[in-house]
Amino acid sequence: MNRQQILEFLNKAQTCHLATVENSEPRVRGMMMYRADESGLLFHTGTGKDVFRQIQTQPAVEICFNDLQAGLQVRVRGRAQIVEDQALKEEIVEHRDFMKPWIKEHGYGLIGVFRVTDCVASIWTFASNFAPKEFIPLHP
Repeated sequence: MNRQQILEFLNKAQTCHLATVENSEPRVRGMMMYRADESGLLFHTGTGKDVFRQIQTQPAVEICFNDLQAGLQVRVRGRAQIVEDQALKEEIVEHRDFMKPWIKEHGYGLIGVFRVTDCVASIWTFASNFAPKEFIPLHP
């Protein structure tokens, strides 16, 4: 897969597992990615959640996307950066109906947005299981 094919796969998959670090211990959780492009992978979460605090303390993350039927896994590692952009928060809420009641009740301060940058991806399939890993930069 090339860079463009990987970005298309990530945007199609949307759901993934995000690994962070807290007190030198790994933490992982399922996430919904908002968008992937050449500027990075964009996510949102609650500002009161552990994951938001973890990326502020230790920005190194890895994200795993799977297509089980195709036997394909794409792992992306990079550095998470908090994004302070009100227009982007409004755009995200506009596309995530489930968030609208939360925002109505608590306001936009509830949402934390972060972008994973400096991304490199590795591809795994059953056919390539024992091949050396290849790392593909997702940013020009």
